[in-house]
Amino acid sequence: MAGSSKGEQRIGLFNGFAAYGMWGLVPLFWPLLKPAGAGEILAHRMAWSLVFVAAALLVVRRWAWAGELLRQPRRLALVTVAAAVITVNWGVYIWAVNSGHVVEASLGYFINPLVTIAMGVLLLKERLRPAQWAAVAIGFAAVVVLTVGYGRPPWISLCLAFSFATYGLVKKKVNLGGVESLAAETAIQFLPAVGYLVWLSARGDSTFTTEGAGHAALLAATGLVTALPLVCFGAAAIRVPLSTLGLLQYLAPVFQFLLGIFYFGEDMPPERWAGFALVWLALALLTWNALHTARRNAVALRVGAVAGAAPASTSGEVPASGEVAASGSGTGPYK
Repeated sequence: MAGSSKGEQRIGLFNGFAAYGMWGLVPLFWPLLKPAGAGEILAHRMAWSLVFVAAALLVVRRWAWAGELLRQPRRLALVTVAAAVITVNWGVYIWAVNSGHVVEASLGYFINPLVTIAMGVLLLKERLRPAQWAAVAIGFAAVVVLTVGYGRPPWISLCLAFSFATYGLVKKKVNLGGVESLAAETAIQFLPAVGYLVWLSARGDSTFTTEGAGHAALLAATGLVTALPLVCFGAAAIRVPLSTLGLLQYLAPVFQFLLGIFYFGEDMPPERWAGFALVWLALALLTWNALHTARRNAVALRVGAVAGAAPASTSGEVPASGEVAASGSGTGPYK
């Protein structure tokens, strides 16, 4: 049994590295789709994602959730909100990469855990530990420093962070599996996306049929690029601890950051390095606090089990969004 468990964990780790690795390397893919604009790429991504995800669901024969969802208007409304928010996230990210802002886009996913914590406090009235407050304060200072460095607020980063944090919050309330959730969201996106593509074609601005078969295949592959990392993430999420996923989630923005500097050759003046250093300090503090709390709670649970009654809580605090942000829960089909 122990060997089987270790084998499952190895499979989970492999899938986790694969998922976050693909998300981290995806900036290499979007420029291949030029001369298509960000709007056309986004529409193709929404349309083809549904095709690939629906095919995956057909293979595994998981459709019962769809009927249940259609009978629950509130959950369906939340899925619609999630679809709208992730559309903004995808669109901004594609535009940022193809406009030479890969480093700033990576910053959005570095600060996303801090934004998630802030939203937990503001919207869910959660209480934070001192280390979490310190991390949020350092993150705010980093945004100020980066605003000075860029000569403007890092709006790309903020838009990506807030849209994805909102997406994660809504997905927690919907409580659907990753593939099922993406299928529902892209089903909502599908008709507007196809309508936009038809309109582009009628205007003569579509590149799908004018740039050759290779270009058309790449546009269709946007669905695979969206769905495949999500499948790997789903395989990892059921096999490795949440804390491990929390550490793995930083692979994606790290890869994007390195690509922005070394492959795309984006500038990093000293003030930007200072801002990023503050963000990394905040994330290090947040991750240390989450791991420390997880170890402490595990010890408390073992002691409680020995005593015959596991404790309900060790601190009286609500760890939800803080722990979610540090652990990577809610991470999904972003970028």
